[in-house]
Amino acid sequence: MIEQMRVLSFTHFVQGPAAAQYLADLGADVITIEPLSGAWERREGSGGIRLDGHSVTSLSVNRNKRSVVIDLKHPEALAVLEPLIASADVLLENYRGGALERLGLGYDAVRKINPRIIYASATGWGSRGPMADRPGVDILVQARTGLAAATGKPERPHAAGTPVVDHHGAALLAMGVLAAYVRQITTGTGTRVEASLLAAGLDLQAESFALYHAGRRRREDLDRHDSLACWFIDAPYGIYQLADGSSVALAISGPMRGLGAALDSDVLDAFGEKDRRARGREYTDLLAGVLASLTYPEVEKRLEPAGFWFERVADYDDVLVDPQVVAEEMFDRMPVGNTHANVFRHPVRYDGERPSVTRPPSELGEHTREVLQGVGLSAERIDALLVAGAIAEPQKGKVNS
Repeated sequence: MIEQMRVLSFTHFVQGPAAAQYLADLGADVITIEPLSGAWERREGSGGIRLDGHSVTSLSVNRNKRSVVIDLKHPEALAVLEPLIASADVLLENYRGGALERLGLGYDAVRKINPRIIYASATGWGSRGPMADRPGVDILVQARTGLAAATGKPERPHAAGTPVVDHHGAALLAMGVLAAYVRQITTGTGTRVEASLLAAGLDLQAESFALYHAGRRRREDLDRHDSLACWFIDAPYGIYQLADGSSVALAISGPMRGLGAALDSDVLDAFGEKDRRARGREYTDLLAGVLASLTYPEVEKRLEPAGFWFERVADYDDVLVDPQVVAEEMFDRMPVGNTHANVFRHPVRYDGERPSVTRPPSELGEHTREVLQGVGLSAERIDALLVAGAIAEPQKGKVNS
């Protein structure tokens, strides 16, 4: 879909690589520029978990890309990078503020080489203000933006069970690049794109902030019943434990008249719509007690015919075999060395199809020679750069993960 786009990705961890992966899924030629030791998600990855020598974090964010190894601190680095920058549409980076500037790869320097470049930067906290130079990672942003307090309670905050800010930040960064690319191909103009985890953490809560401040709420209003999943949505919206050890999520499906009758509870049935809203905590306490005596099949048998909205709470094992997930073809078995990994596919369909995995995560430096030859460097020049340690490629017969 964007096969003409070339992206130089100076990224590491999750937010930047995942954003580049979205673009690669759509057909962009994404060239990841890695240090001699490999990017963090290749070397370490979350939890240090590896599959056939590959970091599972790298497996989740680095498909469909090419890998080039360049020592950015080497005296020859800029000479190697100049033809790459000249041939690129996008430079994508998520280094700490000022890091690329010190290496001669800041926005102004890159624009001199390629005036139409889209220079897209992702930071933790943005490019200005008192925190611009501080390290910013998912959990710190969840804390700073109020997300942890809203997920738990102000006095007992909880982080989300997955790095939601990282992944939402990646999607926002890719969105910004695509918007700038439309401008580039229609006007020939480059764009400075800036995204941050701070903005992603706040954007995830846009509705919550609007309701909180417009409704003149206080911190105490976030101290809701443990079953409630969202402080500003009326009861019985939330998650409830059942007698068989499973849990059920209930959502609002308009007026909740008849829920008490469906559950054979006269006490719940006595709550009118106004009472349910005004006495939400009391209502959910009673509902939690009723549901705690039922199994999930019993809840399903009672609520499904009445048209109430509910779902069983799944774990990760359940998700992989969920008939709806399978029907939507959301996971793929990607080859990894001598085995396979179940990985989530691109999240959007285009003309009924999801982009496929055309290239599993690359070996470190696998495409160094191929890419540099493609921008005009001779085999002799590449060999000299390899000897000088400015670049690297895999050693024959050795797999670099």
